[in-house]
Amino acid sequence: MEYGSATFWWVLAGVLVAAELLSGSFYLVMLALGAVTAAFAAHAGYGSTVQLTCAAMFGIGAITCLHLYRRRQPKGPPPQANRDLNLDIGETVRVDHWDGEGHAQVSYRGASWSARFSGQGSPGAGPHVIRAIEGNVLQLDRGGR
Repeated sequence: MEYGSATFWWVLAGVLVAAELLSGSFYLVMLALGAVTAAFAAHAGYGSTVQLTCAAMFGIGAITCLHLYRRRQPKGPPPQANRDLNLDIGETVRVDHWDGEGHAQVSYRGASWSARFSGQGSPGAGPHVIRAIEGNVLQLDRGGR
């Protein structure tokens, strides 16, 4: 297979898509699209320099656009406070007693958990909402659901 032939670019595009499927990086798809534009340039009869320029310009341009798009997307909550990742976030637990440093032991799902108050004001006995989980410590805030 000769560099500059349409077949070369189609095979390269296929290899890049296969590599993307293995790695999960969407950036490789953008490079594959660059290889596809080079294949179209080869079909149109352009030389190797134009094909390589098309592949580079389209691939780098698409990667830049994707990178800028992803940077503008709003950031979600950190993983330890993300309800999509941890279904315990937002659940209610009952706290009977807090120590002077804002720590307590609570029973949740049949096990004893360490808890730390992370809300506004001072902690008190009663229902609290799980706002985050850091290791084996529940971060609690005042109030029920």
